[in-house]
Amino acid sequence: MKKHLLTLATALCCVGMAIAQNQYFSNNKKAIAQFEKAMNVLYGGKFNQGIVELEKVLKIDPNFIEVPLTLGDFYYDSKDMARATENYEMATRISESFYPVVWLRLADIYLDQDNNDRAEECYSKFLSLEKKNKQNIQKAKFNLAQIAFRRQAVANPVPFNPKNIGATVNSSAQEYLPSLTADEQTLVFTRKVTSREAQPYGNEEDLFVSTKENGHWTPAVRMPAPLNSDGNEGAECVSQDGRVMFFTACDRRDGNGSCDLYVCVREGDKWSVPHNLGPTVNSGAWETQPSFSIDGRTLYFASNRPGGKGGNDIWKTVLLGNGRWSKPINLGDSINTAGDEKCPFIHYDDQTLYFASNGHVGMGGLDIFYSRKINDSTWSKPKNIGYPINTIGEEGSLIVSPSGNTAIFASDREGGFGDLDLYQFDLYKEAQPLAVTYMKGLVYDQKSNTKLSAQVKVIDLADGREVASTSSDPVNGSFIISLPVNRNYAINVSKSKYLFYSDNIELQNGTPDKPFLVNIALKPIEIGESIVLKNIFFETGSAELKTESVAELTKLVQFLAKNPTIRIEISGHTDNVGADAMNQKLSEDRANAVANYLFGKGIDPQRIKAVGYGKTRPVDTNDTEEGRANNRRTMFEIIK
Repeated sequence: MKKHLLTLATALCCVGMAIAQNQYFSNNKKAIAQFEKAMNVLYGGKFNQGIVELEKVLKIDPNFIEVPLTLGDFYYDSKDMARATENYEMATRISESFYPVVWLRLADIYLDQDNNDRAEECYSKFLSLEKKNKQNIQKAKFNLAQIAFRRQAVANPVPFNPKNIGATVNSSAQEYLPSLTADEQTLVFTRKVTSREAQPYGNEEDLFVSTKENGHWTPAVRMPAPLNSDGNEGAECVSQDGRVMFFTACDRRDGNGSCDLYVCVREGDKWSVPHNLGPTVNSGAWETQPSFSIDGRTLYFASNRPGGKGGNDIWKTVLLGNGRWSKPINLGDSINTAGDEKCPFIHYDDQTLYFASNGHVGMGGLDIFYSRKINDSTWSKPKNIGYPINTIGEEGSLIVSPSGNTAIFASDREGGFGDLDLYQFDLYKEAQPLAVTYMKGLVYDQKSNTKLSAQVKVIDLADGREVASTSSDPVNGSFIISLPVNRNYAINVSKSKYLFYSDNIELQNGTPDKPFLVNIALKPIEIGESIVLKNIFFETGSAELKTESVAELTKLVQFLAKNPTIRIEISGHTDNVGADAMNQKLSEDRANAVANYLFGKGIDPQRIKAVGYGKTRPVDTNDTEEGRANNRRTMFEIIK
């Protein structure tokens, strides 16, 4: 009853003030009396009888326009679009200009039905009549742009070959919001179970996981407590190594609003108790759908919190050095609109953002878009991912594999196992992110072989920017870290009471056929232990440090600052090409160049001994270019 009364009230408001003021289109007193009688019956809650009484008005005066307008709005708000259309069209035949909004309503109905030609006619007619309501005028112009986009997109479809992931992942329930680790071997997703017969945990959202074995997904299982509970957990993202999980939970005792973001960490095979991200990130509004960058610090999410551009916007927060999250920042006008932006996914390249929006021009409803990061505060103009990936329905919940070749999304298309299923498809070239590979390894104590938890950082040598960060598992020492290709990187692994590990990776020639698999032995801080500084670079035949050396030098400064009691020897080494005296001087000059850099950063000169050994201490053959390159090196050794 209440629902129908509200619908009726909305309908009467939409007809306009004319009825409220008893100013009717018709002058027929008998028809007016019958109309008012019919409205009183409707207000009394007798809807079927009231509709019959309204229809009697038209027998008295077929041009009593308020009748089809009232019925049209009533059926529109009742979701009976066929009858709404019939009555609205009747009203426009009686008068084109009496109530211009009727053209907008008709246009919206036809647009939802993909009748673009008629929708365009109705929007255009509305714009020719309406001159005051700026909001409705803006809406009509936006939807005309949608129609133009639809025609162009349908005429130029993008490649699309969706394939159901299969019965091991999908069920008769809903599966959506997938998340994938960097090695593409672990798939986490949300499942909404609607009956105890389908799943023993009842009517709720839970997090499920499937792993890939021999190229196939294993049967998905509900993730264990404390990650899942008796309540709802969903809208998650998993970090690149699968050890950190961000997810959404609603109406919890420790919550700040309707839905909040939580995080938990896995050590070995055990998950920590979920931790609310706190009132800086979580507001009294709705925070959900997180996506965690490979930099190990930046979390993107959707929220309708105050201060946004419209309905739901995409925001980001950064993990600070003190372990707290920064105040969220709105991604701005290039991404967010007066409409809704949802389902953010920042790719493993940390440059390409995929998201769903109904505020950018598209096919209609929520469409999937992508944008490229220009800098930390600016994004490129979003590009619609195209038809038939996007349709006139609702699209979203899309992720792209690290390789960039494959996308996974949720769809309720025919032929699935139930409601929403997860599908994958080959992503066409233009919409692909930067190619990404990954490093997978173990960190352990060189002497005891004990597995270690250590910080693993990837630094772009071109600009010194830290592009990725993670930590190895304290139980098994494992880690996975993503590496966007076509760049050169410094890899630094560090742990308190150990020498840091340094390596250099060149990825200038595209994606490698295989990922990097490494075992990293950290050396305890002891006299006599040494490491090669693989990311110290000099100009050819010179002791002038290249700018690419700054990241490694900064790491060395930090190491010495954290270990103020040690003294080190910086040593320079060359190959055997050229005169011995020249090589000796070059090695001394290079060692001194590193030492002088350290002095300039406040390191006590008494702690540094700079020595050049020329060609006298080779570690490899001088008969090959690779061997000579290994012999040309800068090292440091603990001498006290």
